[in-house]
Amino acid sequence: MDVNQQRLRSDLEANAEFGAVPSAAGRGRTVLTGTQPDRRAREFLCERLRDAGLTVRVDAVGTVVGRWCPPSADPEAAPVASGSHLDSVPEGGIFDGPLGVYGALEAVRTLQEAGVEPARPVEVVSFTEEEGQRFGGGLVGSGVAAGELTVDEALAIEDDDGIPLGDALADIGYRGEGAVDAAGWDAWIEIHVEQSERLVDAGVPAGVVSSIVGLSRCAVEIAGEADHAGSTSMAERADALTAASEFVLDVERATGTEPDVSETTVATVGKLGVSPNAPNVIPGSVELTVDVRDVSYDAIRSVIEATRASLARLEAERPVTTVFEHEWDRRPVGMNERLRGALHDAGEAAGVGTLDLHSGAGHDTMHVATVTDAALLFAPSVDGVSHNPREWTDWADCAAVTRVLAGTFADLAGE
Repeated sequence: MDVNQQRLRSDLEANAEFGAVPSAAGRGRTVLTGTQPDRRAREFLCERLRDAGLTVRVDAVGTVVGRWCPPSADPEAAPVASGSHLDSVPEGGIFDGPLGVYGALEAVRTLQEAGVEPARPVEVVSFTEEEGQRFGGGLVGSGVAAGELTVDEALAIEDDDGIPLGDALADIGYRGEGAVDAAGWDAWIEIHVEQSERLVDAGVPAGVVSSIVGLSRCAVEIAGEADHAGSTSMAERADALTAASEFVLDVERATGTEPDVSETTVATVGKLGVSPNAPNVIPGSVELTVDVRDVSYDAIRSVIEATRASLARLEAERPVTTVFEHEWDRRPVGMNERLRGALHDAGEAAGVGTLDLHSGAGHDTMHVATVTDAALLFAPSVDGVSHNPREWTDWADCAAVTRVLAGTFADLAGE
């Protein structure tokens, strides 16, 4: 079986035109759920699925599923499924998400052209709102498919303008019926760009993920007192920003000093809101987020406790008060050994080298893995760049991971 690299490239380049944004370097796109670029991307995908002989359905939260069930397959058998998402971050790259969707479709076409007769159906899936840039915190479609969210809960999520997801999907014609049930799949495999440099550094074209990191996100508010920058002495100040600066450094230190942490432990203060945010006013309050990730849940908890201790110290040493809210918490998710073995075997058969590694980013597979056997397959990211127009995966590497997926399909769907 050989993947048609040019056809895969053509699909990805066509998809890149939807929501395309000008960029001095690379190719960027902005595809937010429920927008016209999202509609066009969905329409093109459905067209390509039907062109390949797949039947298409759309569930109530907009997740698109293409089903290949040739005469050899038992329509009642649990399908093998693969895919990812088509939405993007603002000014994101062209591979994050779409490679997983179109790689899955190309793997099906590869099986068709090789004359493979599967015993069970194969499904190609594009989940709604993975990135969470407009509605919720992300992974919405897969959350519904895995039973983490109800359809009604998902449809009621509002954007910053108060528009519910359900209305946005209806506006573009992609509010369907029912809900994808990931528990009904025999297996799920997602192709995704690595978003790091380990595969490039190792010179290996395919990464078989062992586990997806857990992720905790916290919201912190540090309140002092706004005052005049010129007439308030340093000794009289209740500066919320200087206290927040200490806190940020405490978070950084915690990843290297707390129990259970390792080289895979990361923590990020990535969003700050300073009030009143004026050049001649002492900051009166700071709101910020803390994002902690690791393959070890104990390490995550250890860093979270260190952030609480830092806030307690600041209240004791500075004239500030603090509020801490643990907004959400996702435990690390291990990938299925049966599927990991199948991916390695398929890579060996196709002459594609594979490497075991963990995922530092969350993906739809996090949800799916809670209800059925799941695996994640990485393609190399040049310079590790992602969520950026400079995001790049060589076309040959796109084809290589797709060959691995096609071989795995042939194995799993033949059972």
